[in-house]
Amino acid sequence: MNDVNVLMVGVGGHGVILASDGMAEIGMNNGYDVKKTDSLGMAQRGGSVVSHVRWGKHVYSPMIEKGEVDFLLGFEQLEAARWASYLRPGGVAIVADVVVIPISAIDGKIPYPSWDEIKVTLAEYTDQIYLIPATRIAEEVGNPRAVNMVMLGFLSAFLALKPEAWTDTMRLRLPPKFRDSSIEAFIKGADEAKTMISVKGP
Repeated sequence: MNDVNVLMVGVGGHGVILASDGMAEIGMNNGYDVKKTDSLGMAQRGGSVVSHVRWGKHVYSPMIEKGEVDFLLGFEQLEAARWASYLRPGGVAIVADVVVIPISAIDGKIPYPSWDEIKVTLAEYTDQIYLIPATRIAEEVGNPRAVNMVMLGFLSAFLALKPEAWTDTMRLRLPPKFRDSSIEAFIKGADEAKTMISVKGP
């Protein structure tokens, strides 16, 4: 049983907490000791949302120390850059193609960085960087709010659990109205990971 430290970051309304709650439950259902903690900065108004999720044989703290994150899931590009320093050497940055322009950038005071600039920041800490077309995939399945399921699907490709270990738990948690489209988004996210990993190579 390998320890796994996942840091999920984004802004309010993108399903970060739902994704981290689901991951915590999936870990527990598959025999891991799990710890989780959330930090919400005016999340309902688009503020930062941060979730620490830790799986392991014995996990003693819910907080992941800087430099110890195995997987950084950025549900928004700038938030991914802000938390890049938490990645361990060789960690993986998984970033959704989601941009939320803050007020300071809207009024021109601070320009919103391009993806190339954000990637430079991430590259200071890892060369394992994936920009996912999560918005497009969620729209393809008819559920634009399923970006978080795409992210979990992509992450699952790096972990040891079988796909049904994820989807069986999700089926019990998700509202019936969004269940099928969310599971499809998860599967497409996992498929996207396999394609991108094969192209990127080891």
